[in-house]
Amino acid sequence: MFFKYNWMVREDWYRWCEELSEEELLQNRTGGVGSILHTLFHIVDVEWSWIRILQGKTDFQESFEGYKSLNQVRKLDAEFHLEVANFVNNWDDSMENNLIYNTLADGSVETLTWGEIMRHTLAHEIHHVGQLSIWARELGKKPVSANLIGRGISSYSKK
Repeated sequence: MFFKYNWMVREDWYRWCEELSEEELLQNRTGGVGSILHTLFHIVDVEWSWIRILQGKTDFQESFEGYKSLNQVRKLDAEFHLEVANFVNNWDDSMENNLIYNTLADGSVETLTWGEIMRHTLAHEIHHVGQLSIWARELGKKPVSANLIGRGISSYSKK
């Protein structure tokens, strides 16, 4: 449910961004990874990267420099989304405690569960959406609603 929520909110943010100039989207801001557009790119990058790692595939190594327009970030997101959604939609409880050994910058290794990584990925996007909301208010604009209720994504609402 929370992945679907994040995807819906992300699409709302893309539509919200259509009202901004390229200069406003790229303006460096306090906190986060810098700009509104770079934050959206970062959200997409991190989600796809973690899912790729869980699948034993290579990580995404592209830089934001090649994706400095809203259309380019949306296109990248669409390209990645099929693989991410397929993995998420095929998640089952047996995957929860699968282990990943993550090598840190200092060479030490941390042991993580797949469930931990999935929840980190969710929380990561929610955190950055909060930053986008603050920046929206700084621009004098109403931010995208963070409300999960009413989005029609619970299993009950599908009945």
